[in-house]
Amino acid sequence: MLKKLLPPTLLTLTTALTLGAIPAAHASQAAPAASSAAPVSDSRVSTAFTLPGGKVYPEGIATDPRDHTVYVGSYADGTVYRARPGQRTAEVFLPAGADGRHTANGLRIDARGRLWVTDSTSGVAVYDTASRRRLAHFEVAGAGGLFVNDLAITPDGTAYLTDSVRSVIYRVTPAQLAAGSGALLPAYDLNGHLTPSPAGSFTLNGIVSDPAGRFLLAVDMTAGDLHRIDLRTGSISRVALQGGDLTHADGMDLAPDGTLRVAHNTTNTLTRWHVSPDGTRARLTRTITDPSLQIPTTLSHGPGRTLVVRSQFDKGGPMGPGTPTAFTIASVRGL
Repeated sequence: MLKKLLPPTLLTLTTALTLGAIPAAHASQAAPAASSAAPVSDSRVSTAFTLPGGKVYPEGIATDPRDHTVYVGSYADGTVYRARPGQRTAEVFLPAGADGRHTANGLRIDARGRLWVTDSTSGVAVYDTASRRRLAHFEVAGAGGLFVNDLAITPDGTAYLTDSVRSVIYRVTPAQLAAGSGALLPAYDLNGHLTPSPAGSFTLNGIVSDPAGRFLLAVDMTAGDLHRIDLRTGSISRVALQGGDLTHADGMDLAPDGTLRVAHNTTNTLTRWHVSPDGTRARLTRTITDPSLQIPTTLSHGPGRTLVVRSQFDKGGPMGPGTPTAFTIASVRGL
């Protein structure tokens, strides 16, 4: 187990890697490939609510569809915040370091209203949102580098989690969840399928499931590729992208109608794609680039708006020196 607080050098390294292989000093020069859906500045970016604290550096977000409560995780110390509908300032839901948690980057709410929270340094924990009690936890087996990043949950209740260092996808089945604990073991190894990247690059990041639970889509943020994992056959293929790529892509949201929304962190960009019903093709339909997104790491789409995490990693955080403004979640209309 790592110490409660990561050494500063390691914290800087891991966060720089999770934002991709391009150094922060040059990040503003990179953007999704030019297309007919040209980048535009969108004036419909506003603030949904504020996160209390001076060094929050948020990364993950999840919305409970039952009551529209929003949960946000802090990469800096593992705090999980909660914002109920109408609240302008979120409250602490799970305090920093609870249950030995170092980070809170990937968040999801499952069909039974349980909150899943990944800790990049170890694995994933599952919480009852009513009692705040931890129901289960799973840790990566084996020694060596790891970075448990994001997760998706299929209709049958199975969770799939990306590892940005090992380039694998872990799996937690409903039976394992009922057992309460266990080892996170790779279900799919994508090392032989990824475009070669510079040494030290982060690869797999955001991951989503199609509504029918037939396949997963996982992004390689450094190569800009999207990979399809067939959950029936286990086959892994590359999605044909039309009109752009997914360089610097972080969190993703896939709607039932095949609309894929993506946050590209260091370029302050959001993209919208139309995914074919079989998940083999995706066409870029909209691009929003706006500096007020403040290094967006992920998003959660709901009726009439998309909530976007403003990480501010480049303002006194692990991406560079500076002083952050208040940490907030953006509301974006028209994505």
